Amino acid sequence: MAYSVDFEPVGRRGPCPEGGTLLDAARSLGVDLASVCGGAGTCGRCKVQLIAGSLTDVTAGERHSLSERELSQGYRLACRAWPLGDCKLHVPPESLTALQRTQVEGLDVPVEVKPPVHSYLVQIDPPSLEDLRGDDQRILAALRTVHRIEAHIPDLAVMRDASPALRNSGWQARLTLRGREVVAITPPDAPWLGLAVDIGTTKIAGYLVDLATGQTLASRGAMNPQIAFGEDVIARLIYASKGPEEAAHMQELLAGALNTIAAEACAEIGADPSSIVEAVVVGNTAIHHLFLRLPVRQLSAAPYVPAVRAEVDVKARDLGLRLAPGAYAHLLPNIAGFVGADHVAMLLATRVAASAAEQRGAVLAIDIGTNTEMCLAAAGEMTSLSCASGPAFEGAHIKFGMRAAPGAIERVRIADGHVEYKTIADEPPVGLCGSGLLDAVAQMYDVGLLDKRGRLAHGPHVREGENGIEFVIAEEAQSGNGQAITVSQHDIRELQLAKGAIRCGIDTLLQNAGLTPGDLDQVIIAGAFGTYIDVASAITIGMLPDLPLERFSQVGNAAGTGARLALISRTMRHEAQQIANRVRYLELARAPGFMHNFAVAMYFSPRGNGPTS
Repeated sequence: MAYSVDFEPVGRRGPCPEGGTLLDAARSLGVDLASVCGGAGTCGRCKVQLIAGSLTDVTAGERHSLSERELSQGYRLACRAWPLGDCKLHVPPESLTALQRTQVEGLDVPVEVKPPVHSYLVQIDPPSLEDLRGDDQRILAALRTVHRIEAHIPDLAVMRDASPALRNSGWQARLTLRGREVVAITPPDAPWLGLAVDIGTTKIAGYLVDLATGQTLASRGAMNPQIAFGEDVIARLIYASKGPEEAAHMQELLAGALNTIAAEACAEIGADPSSIVEAVVVGNTAIHHLFLRLPVRQLSAAPYVPAVRAEVDVKARDLGLRLAPGAYAHLLPNIAGFVGADHVAMLLATRVAASAAEQRGAVLAIDIGTNTEMCLAAAGEMTSLSCASGPAFEGAHIKFGMRAAPGAIERVRIADGHVEYKTIADEPPVGLCGSGLLDAVAQMYDVGLLDKRGRLAHGPHVREGENGIEFVIAEEAQSGNGQAITVSQHDIRELQLAKGAIRCGIDTLLQNAGLTPGDLDQVIIAGAFGTYIDVASAITIGMLPDLPLERFSQVGNAAGTGARLALISRTMRHEAQQIANRVRYLELARAPGFMHNFAVAMYFSPRGNGPTS
């Protein structure tokens, strides 16, 4: 008899193959659980939590891989558990491989839906020989008569579309107002949409939202096309500072990418981008300025002052966005030259500000990316800083580095002298993404192939390559491109720089507040890469403090969630402004002990390295 297995929040449900494990059920239903050991029960990565139903008894191997706390909470290894009836399971983010995690990433933050725009359905009196009022007068009269609203239409672009649209829809329309301004006139059955966008240094995430319900209808991701002008924002600022043509080109690249995301997301639900009546865009301060074509020269030189720090409302069409003709784009406020609106959005989504206001212990929130921003909320105060962690986590400057895509090695384990790995989509390995590199280095350090300085020693799976000593993860015969997938000494140094920058930032924030890592009650890890990493591996190399795993939470693209909250809630926009005003910015390079903290943070150590440890 086949039992039904329900995997949440993935939303996949179906029969478990007869005699099969939960891992077999996951594979048959397309739930891509991480399983480095291939289901042998040795890697401990395929954790699931039983919510309802019954399973076979806990095995000895599970007692070895899972803590007593996890076992008491119903956690099991999917490869070692068989259903005894219909069951419902919760799949934690860390148990999912990269492609599946991308589908479910992000927080679910309940909020009352109160967008800054309002929608009104009206029946408008058509013109006649006895009634020769203009179309604009008819629209305003309908609002006044039916809804008792005194509105105005100052926008020529709105009326260019309105007159033919009214006649085509039999003089019925949905009128969208922002304050008293009519920003869109659409057919009554047209969807009422908003667009939330998080523009990262490397990637862009866009979300199409139903403004009536707050539900996300579609989402799209894309590479930031500005990356062709530099992986770091400073190179882009220098290019944009050359002249107006260069600045315009950088802005147009972003506008084009956002238009593509909007068009593809709308096509998925059978809508047109002209139904998008409001947009919210977040990004770091440099991206924010490049998108608005603000002066950027002052951002690339001390004291790194933004041209605009406050929230901004601008006509979307003035930014080259092809949305509803009168739609606005709202940009959340910045905090400082290197801590921008995306950081505010992340704090908004993770409710860190609420923790600080209520003085609920010490909370550290980290958004890991090419630029990593972090905030420490403690003793009623919030302090933020930024560190240049570099592109190593995206696979850049790594010999076999690649972004998270099919064939990328994303999990690595060394067991009994054997190298085990898991690739995205279980394709033959063709490269190594950031989480795989982090795992590989942590495992190499754990088995003694790396010393604390990061020097690679000769040993099992280590050989002399063309450019020096290297560790072999997958041999030529195993790979999908005929090349062995290796980690070189140079790759290790690149990861050291990235992890050193992040740990230096953590230690500096703690030191500034007079705290130690042990004082942290919660560590929130945000960002696409933050979703993928194995926290235990990050602790092993000292990138994250050595704390119990239950104090860590991985929340996916929290900046994107914050943008969505600001899109559907005026209250959230007000709270975002309050956050920007409350956060104290700490310039990392000028903080006392910075050089010492960074030098010590470069070492590998599972105990953490900084002077606060």
